[in-house]
Amino acid sequence: MNFRFWPAAAAFALAGVLAMTAPAQAQDKVLSTQSAGQPAGAGAKVYGTNQPAPAGAKTVGTSQAAADPVADAVKSRFAEKFPDMQVTAVRRTPYGPFEVQIGMDLVYTNENVSWVMEGPLIDAATRRDVTRESQEKLGAVSFDQLPLDLAIKQVRGNGARKVAIFEDPNCGYCKQLRHTLEGQTNLTIYTFLYPILAPDSKTKVRDVWCSSDKAATWDDWMLHGKTPPTANCSAPVDKLLTLGQKLMVRGTPTLFFANGSRVSGALPADELQARLDAK
Repeated sequence: MNFRFWPAAAAFALAGVLAMTAPAQAQDKVLSTQSAGQPAGAGAKVYGTNQPAPAGAKTVGTSQAAADPVADAVKSRFAEKFPDMQVTAVRRTPYGPFEVQIGMDLVYTNENVSWVMEGPLIDAATRRDVTRESQEKLGAVSFDQLPLDLAIKQVRGNGARKVAIFEDPNCGYCKQLRHTLEGQTNLTIYTFLYPILAPDSKTKVRDVWCSSDKAATWDDWMLHGKTPPTANCSAPVDKLLTLGQKLMVRGTPTLFFANGSRVSGALPADELQARLDAK
């Protein structure tokens, strides 16, 4: 069992952990590729008991219904010790540590901020990945608010189920996901081309976007390795990159489902099926 604790005095250590990059990673059977400069995923686990929360504690979530002076004090201490970290919020957990939100990243600390731990928090009684659940809530986006005019639309069958996917043309896990999607019917796929992984990603995105049949050209490349023919037009590359940054998409593939949930990575077929069917 590996725990990753960081002395609060060593601010540079935490900053380095949150800023380091990884070419690819697997977590809970989810595979994704991150661009240079994107934070790496958490790697440590904490095994606790499902003990009751302390008096006045708030459960882990995306917001607090009422002010929590203790959590506010933790936020201030954390900001003092880690001035380079942009702390979005601090929340209590029912396990003792406080959850510190830095963008879409979550780390944990105690009331005095004398240590910081990076890694998924696991509820030992239920085997739930509490960190992942919190991140999914933080990343939830109303599907109707996505600018679907910037996406490549593909409809299969009656198209009743919907998914939006941010993909890079050089993303191997995106190609893996595309093969998994081949078995899905009655589905509408909105593909947001997100060139973040390689120098020629923008070129491929331009060539796909400017082709006479965007969907077919994308499938030819992702499924069959057929290089998109050179094409020139005013492709909305900057708008796509701005959109991904706004939604804090840090790696590809990232999927947004009709119920507002989001997942990063090439989901296995059974989990993908369940997500598409969820209401």
